[in-house]
Amino acid sequence: MGLLFRRSAECIQASPTLDVLITLLTLGASGYRKLLAERKEMYTCLAQDLKRLAEAHGERLLHTPHNPISLAMSLDGLQAQKDKAVTQLGSMLFTRQLVTSPGVWLPDLTLRTRQGAVMSEPKTPPPTPAGDTYKGWVFKWTNYIKGYQRRWFVLSNGLLSYYRTQAEMGHTCRGTINLATATITVDDACNFVISNGGAQTYHLKASCEVERQRWITALELAKAKAARMQAESDDSGDDFPPNSPRGQVGGAQSLEVQSTLRTLGSKVDDLSTCNDLISKHGSALQRSLSELDSLRLTGEAGDKIRQVTERATLFRITSNAMINACRDFLALAQAHSKRWQKALQAERDQRVRLEETLEQLAKQHNHLERAFKSNNTADSKGSDTAKGEGSDEDDDNEFFDAMEEAPEFITVPADPQFHKRSSSNVSGFNSEFCPDDQSLDEQQLTINPESPQSQELEPVRKRRTQIPDKPNYSLNLWSIMKNCIGKELSKIPMPVNFNEPISMLQRLSEDLEYYELLDKAAKCQSSLEQLCYVAAFSVSSYSTTVHRTGKPFNPLLGETYELDRRRESGYRSLCEQVSHHPPAAAHHVFSDRGWILRQEIAVSSKFRGKYLSIMPLGTIHAIFEKSNNHYTWKKVTTTVHNIIVGKLWIDQSGDIDVVNHETGDRCHLKFAPYSYFSRDVARKVTGVVMDKDGKAHYVLSGTWDEKMEFSRVMQSSKGENGTEGKQKTVYQTLKAKELWRKNPLPEGAETMYFFTDLALTLNEPEEGVAPTDSRRRPDQRLMEEGQWDEANAEKQKLEEKQRIVRREREREAANQRTASESEEAVNEDSFTDPSLKSTHQDNYTAQWFKRCEDPATGEFTHIYKGGYWEAKEKGSWESCPEIY
Repeated sequence: MGLLFRRSAECIQASPTLDVLITLLTLGASGYRKLLAERKEMYTCLAQDLKRLAEAHGERLLHTPHNPISLAMSLDGLQAQKDKAVTQLGSMLFTRQLVTSPGVWLPDLTLRTRQGAVMSEPKTPPPTPAGDTYKGWVFKWTNYIKGYQRRWFVLSNGLLSYYRTQAEMGHTCRGTINLATATITVDDACNFVISNGGAQTYHLKASCEVERQRWITALELAKAKAARMQAESDDSGDDFPPNSPRGQVGGAQSLEVQSTLRTLGSKVDDLSTCNDLISKHGSALQRSLSELDSLRLTGEAGDKIRQVTERATLFRITSNAMINACRDFLALAQAHSKRWQKALQAERDQRVRLEETLEQLAKQHNHLERAFKSNNTADSKGSDTAKGEGSDEDDDNEFFDAMEEAPEFITVPADPQFHKRSSSNVSGFNSEFCPDDQSLDEQQLTINPESPQSQELEPVRKRRTQIPDKPNYSLNLWSIMKNCIGKELSKIPMPVNFNEPISMLQRLSEDLEYYELLDKAAKCQSSLEQLCYVAAFSVSSYSTTVHRTGKPFNPLLGETYELDRRRESGYRSLCEQVSHHPPAAAHHVFSDRGWILRQEIAVSSKFRGKYLSIMPLGTIHAIFEKSNNHYTWKKVTTTVHNIIVGKLWIDQSGDIDVVNHETGDRCHLKFAPYSYFSRDVARKVTGVVMDKDGKAHYVLSGTWDEKMEFSRVMQSSKGENGTEGKQKTVYQTLKAKELWRKNPLPEGAETMYFFTDLALTLNEPEEGVAPTDSRRRPDQRLMEEGQWDEANAEKQKLEEKQRIVRREREREAANQRTASESEEAVNEDSFTDPSLKSTHQDNYTAQWFKRCEDPATGEFTHIYKGGYWEAKEKGSWESCPEIY
């Protein structure tokens, strides 16, 4: 006996207790009682209908007293038939989406399950397909508070959209996923997930396994159809860009036609198959009817009638399939007709645009020919010495369009054997030539052979090449950062976990990593060539920061640092912390090779939550004794990104103007900020070296973390307008030569704070240094040795000691001001004395530097007053304060 079961209980799946509780709370006591009553009433109604159906076909209803939600009906009438009859019945039920597999019948009850509870929704229809559209209620995961919520989903044209209610379909869509690129996965009996690669993910739950299977089938079919349509063609005609060659467009159109013909051919095959099936089932139906006519009214009449009914049903299903195939064929033909019309119109428009473009190009070509002939005539009349020489511009010169970052100038290569000629006007561009360029060639910058320090001195001491590896200590970052937002960086009590084992004074001394650039600049005969080396030196100081995300130790007031490399490299460097709030350090370097470098840098920094901005304040001075050239420049802004989340990285951005106060020469350097959308080289630096009249002589280019190059300018022209309406300058230059290249990092630098060879030696202990030297700082030494907990404790002691000393100085300064105010006679000139105006609030005076007005810039700055190296030779440090 064949049994046809109805097992709605199988749809009820085990679910978390929390969801069951939420469901019961949502229903309430009255809602739950109503639910049970409705289920009982619907069960009784279903049982009555199945009983009438069974009696009409000579079957019987099977009762299941211990299962109040399951019904069964016998199929004894099919036993007389072949097994094919049972298979056909299951296929019919499966085609009508009443079962999940042939042979199992699951009628569509209005019973729903939600988190293990059975709910009745008689007013909610099941998901119903309407052509290519599929609609229905599905539970969608929202959040951990509300869990799954019922939403109205609509599947149409390869797009799955959902709404809170059916009334929202006309105005408010809550979300849409394109199934062409989506993935569909099944979690369990009722749950499934739809995702388009991470941007959108829907966690959905059907009311039962049957409904879930319906949705999965509809989604898979819609996805296949959407992917096929997307691969075949594009209704907007975007497959044919305007700049594609005509041959490529024709080939693409040919491929599209072939694809369309294949699709139409498959539809024709479907129609042919449907026709064969109709003929087959029609013949079977005719035979059944003939047999029915020949029968008498016997007991076999019922079986024959049922057989005829089945044949008629199969015939109707096949006819419907054929009708649907015809409808698809017609829709496809109409869609391609519209697309072909659009493609034809786009082709016509493109032809019109090409004709207009060709006309414009012809006019421009004619204009350029006339301009070239007139300029050629002017050149032949203006200079007889140009006969036989290549006076025209090199045909290989390459002109580039404006870049995304809107550079201020464009460089193009020039002929190495470029000779002087008169001014010309090519294509409306006014050109100018340097009067002293006729004898230049591609050679290195001229170096003066006369130098008392032309020979390098052999090093007399072997410096260390490594330090202890950085330990891997964990730290709760947020507990520290949440109290630091908006504060001055120098006022934040940072643990040593964020530091590197050198002080800011030592970091300032790292600017001498490439001191050779200043040595070469001191030997240059031309001030413009010298300016190139000074500009490269200003850029090289940033090369050590590309991987250095650690914060240097804030120097204590009065802290010093000396870097004596006179016997190895010919220079001596001294730094002193001359102010604490705001922090400021003075730096003085003297070289035996004819140059002096001095600066006072005050750092202004702000923590913005996501990044840290460091704005150096102050001016750097480079003075060359032989030529008396005095250069000044300022530093750019340093930004540390991803302070809270992500990997730290550093960027430099801003402009630098290197000015020669003796000759008026100037070099403008531009540090391009990093941009995710830029096609340009990262960390790019560009610059132009100009004389006092604004005429360009050299172009600098490179990156601040790798190298810098210079090119001699042979000709400058005004080019086309830029994005801001300003005319860009086009420089024709000789082949670029390398000015500076970054030294490779030592082996194992990633475990040694990414220190360079020079940085590894900065904190190396030395005998004879001042008691205030950074090498003697205990917390910094402990951190270098890997004892971070002890370093943190020692750091707090030093900072507290500094606060006590500062408060004592402030009290003494207040007493002195009170005493001075009680005096009756006050010199009127004292109110305008700059030295009195610059006195600090706590009356602190630097040990080795004096605050005065700089004659070149007019700024008040600290300049080295002498005495340190003499005190070192004598070993006399009595005047040094005790800060450690």
